[in-house]
Amino acid sequence: MKLRLFLDRYALIIAMLIGAIGYPWFRHLDWLLPPLIFFMLFFTFCKINPMDLRLRTWHWLVLGGQLLLTAVVYYGCTLLFSRFNTQLSTTDVSIISQGLMVCVIMPTATAAPIIAGKLGGSIQNLTTFSLLSNIATAIIVPAFFPIVNPSADIAFVPAMWLILRKVGPMLLGPFLAAWALRLGYEGYYRRKGETRPFTITTIWASMPFYLWIVLLIVLIAKITYTLLTQDYSGWAIAFLCGGSLIACLFQFALGRWIGWSFPASSHGTDYQDILINPAAIHYTLNEKSRITAGQAFGQKNTALGVWMAQMYLVPLASIGPAAYIIWQNLLNSFQLWHAGKQRKKHNL
Repeated sequence: MKLRLFLDRYALIIAMLIGAIGYPWFRHLDWLLPPLIFFMLFFTFCKINPMDLRLRTWHWLVLGGQLLLTAVVYYGCTLLFSRFNTQLSTTDVSIISQGLMVCVIMPTATAAPIIAGKLGGSIQNLTTFSLLSNIATAIIVPAFFPIVNPSADIAFVPAMWLILRKVGPMLLGPFLAAWALRLGYEGYYRRKGETRPFTITTIWASMPFYLWIVLLIVLIAKITYTLLTQDYSGWAIAFLCGGSLIACLFQFALGRWIGWSFPASSHGTDYQDILINPAAIHYTLNEKSRITAGQAFGQKNTALGVWMAQMYLVPLASIGPAAYIIWQNLLNSFQLWHAGKQRKKHNL
């Protein structure tokens, strides 16, 4: 229990340090990312019953807020930096505006339900939103990016298909595999004349978090290598890193406010809450929705964001989502540390 508590509090920070220090070795392990993501999501989806997935009011509000904020950030940054900062070139302004815009338009991270579950949020509600967010991004990006970067050759249907093809298998593959396992398990016992709901043990319920730690080491190693081997404008780097921090904090805060103000109408059937976070069973609907919506708005699919920036925008704009991954994991580390203190305080 002491080791598990220590990992819950500090594992994300330790993983980032290991990735940054050991980047010459760990960056070569990027071939592990697809299977890690697959099994990480597979074990996450095993915790939920697909029949419990429901669209909530805050889902639409967070999605609408994300799309509106995307336009505000891009045009606001372009106007602000082009008018009031004479030290930045036109290229630097484009890099900063596009990089910070990507920090908002990125869909919810596939790993977000893992962290939300450990914090006491609803895995079901966040899984539903993750699917909605990634599909919406695949539709919006091909329509919006040609406006942002007119020089990019983006055809709507091929670009939408590329994005769906990139995120689809990562989301739908493990989702369908977990659902098939659940149906097979429960069907087997029904044929024997028994009613036995599908559940997983405590060890397997925690497995997605530990797989995410390994994945984070590899991602940080790749980002560190990119930052150390590319030639960047100092001003652009500073504004992208600072702006991505502000974007991260603002989106988490706005998501939490939306979740608190427009909570889910019911708890749903969180079969595995006691295995994921025992304190979660004591949370009210407002508290649970606040945690869930905060992760939905703030925790981003940064790997997809980096890819989109390099594919369709000024390539250096990818520094924005690359910095975002550091800020969001530092914030998640703090949240996990605080949640651990609360569990210890209440002997849970």
